Amino acid sequence: MVILGLDPSLSCTGWGVIRVEGTRIVHIANGQVKTEPKAPMPERLNHLHDAVRAVIDAHVPDRAACEEVFANKNPQSTLKLAQARGAVLAACGASSLTVNEHAARLVKKAVVGTGGADKNQVQAMLRVLLPGADIAGADAADALAVAIADAHLARS
Repeated sequence: MVILGLDPSLSCTGWGVIRVEGTRIVHIANGQVKTEPKAPMPERLNHLHDAVRAVIDAHVPDRAACEEVFANKNPQSTLKLAQARGAVLAACGASSLTVNEHAARLVKKAVVGTGGADKNQVQAMLRVLLPGADIAGADAADALAVAIADAHLARS
């Protein structure tokens, strides 16, 4: 089973691809898609959509997993996150991928063991679970965590 994990954001969307072989998890690839902050919104969303479609075409995942939207204190930030998430989910839909959605706390609990884990704890656990993986950045790490959590949650 190949799983594409996604951590959507308008400025930098993380993605990570893993293969699940029984109880073993193997890192395939990861990366980040950045958009130009001064570009018009439709252009930024299209860039996210096309980049995620390219990842899907390159790695042919069996399904995808995405973090659920969380409400920020700033409504504009929440709206931008929702729009980026929509572009990413539309790319999955255009490729007929099933997408499982998980709350950030559930992802942290599945990967680290506690829903209150911070980014450093998640990244430390990823180094244990995916030894030797060259992780492109914090957003790619979050996306890999989403994929791993999806694999764990599917087993339970």
